[in-house]
Amino acid sequence: MPTAIAVTGADLALPPPDHHTPLAAVLQDPAEQSLDSALTEMHTLLEQHGFVIVPYSAALPPAFVRRLHTVRSVLESDRIALLPVDLPPLGVAVLARQLRQLSACDFSPGVIASAARLLSHYIYAGAVLGSVAGLDRIPVGLKAHAKSWLPGSQFAVLANPTPRLVRLGGAGAGEDFPKPEFATQMLIARGRLQSEWVTETLVPAWQTQGPLETALPAESAHWWATPRIVEFAAAIPDISVLYQLVSSVRREPCRWCGLELIGDRCGFCASPLALVPPER
Repeated sequence: MPTAIAVTGADLALPPPDHHTPLAAVLQDPAEQSLDSALTEMHTLLEQHGFVIVPYSAALPPAFVRRLHTVRSVLESDRIALLPVDLPPLGVAVLARQLRQLSACDFSPGVIASAARLLSHYIYAGAVLGSVAGLDRIPVGLKAHAKSWLPGSQFAVLANPTPRLVRLGGAGAGEDFPKPEFATQMLIARGRLQSEWVTETLVPAWQTQGPLETALPAESAHWWATPRIVEFAAAIPDISVLYQLVSSVRREPCRWCGLELIGDRCGFCASPLALVPPER
């Protein structure tokens, strides 16, 4: 069985793009599941898949994060990778789906887990907001804070890979956002904000496929500090491109747990890659 990719909510388990991509395992909120049930659930996943990778956003409630680490500690398992991801929730959902696509390939669990950091750089994630007054995850100037109190104000915010904030009102605002230099597919999740800026302006400007509509993740309102939101994420949809991207990176054995990794840090034990001193 392929490595299991688990998400922290059903709204982060995007539909598979093809019949080869495995489904995501959905972990339950601690408020709705006892610790014994969570342990049994994780143990079953490990028995069935061997390894479990859990990407999660910074908006995940602290109680949920503690539960994840408690389960890993009680099971004393080094086969569970807990990956905090610096992406908005919809971006995390897209990343999880990409990891699910890679899990059906011939990559080892260590490579898949450490590939999360690589793939995050290729996800363009942001939102249209009705207010940026409480937004603290990207830089917001005093002028934007002041304008967010004006009735009807809307802002387009790009959180990844390059933070950018634009007050909407002009026809060419999409031109101010860094444009992906590769083929992407757009996903949109609508909250309590009426705006067609993403579909009418950003999609044509970026020349992206889609957009495809999906449910707004429950964590999004907390991440963006407002429920008045239209969240979007554009990412590479083609598994052949993802495969080539990951396979082109040199693999190294982790000096601590022995798993393969790409990049500079192991996804399972978080050990940094040992730096080899230059020869004299």
